Amino acid sequence: MIPFFGIWNDWGVFAVRLIVSLIFIVHGWQKIRNIPETVSNFSAMGFKPGIFWGPLIAILEFFGGLALFLGFLTQPIAGLFVIEFITATIWRISKHHSFAGGYELDLLILAAVFFLFLSGAGAFSLDRAFLFNSMW
Repeated sequence: MIPFFGIWNDWGVFAVRLIVSLIFIVHGWQKIRNIPETVSNFSAMGFKPGIFWGPLIAILEFFGGLALFLGFLTQPIAGLFVIEFITATIWRISKHHSFAGGYELDLLILAAVFFLFLSGAGAFSLDRAFLFNSMW
C-alpha cells in the first residue's frame, strides 16, 4: 500500500457504501412500488412462492439500501445482500446467461457487498457513532 493513500481508506469505504446503497434503494423502490408485478416476476423466474420472495427482496433492497446509506447495521445487512447476490449469480449461470450482459454486474455488486460485510461501514456511519463495528 502506498502510505499516503492510507489516510483516505475511510473515504473509499464511504464511496462504495453510498453507491451500492443507492443502487439498492432505486431497485428496491421499483419492486416495492409494484408488488404484484414483483411477485409475478419472481414466480416467473422460478422463485416460488413469488408472494414470499418478491416482497422479501423488495423490502431487503429498499430498506437495506437505506440502512447501508446511513451506515446502520452495515455488516448484517451486507451479509443478507451477499446471500442474495450469490443466489442471483448462481441463478443467472444456471439459466445460461453470458458473463457480459448477463451476470457481470451481479458479481460486481457481490464483491462490493462482500467488501462491506468484511470491512464494516467505515468512519462516516451510524455504526461507528453507535460503536456497532466492534460487535460484528
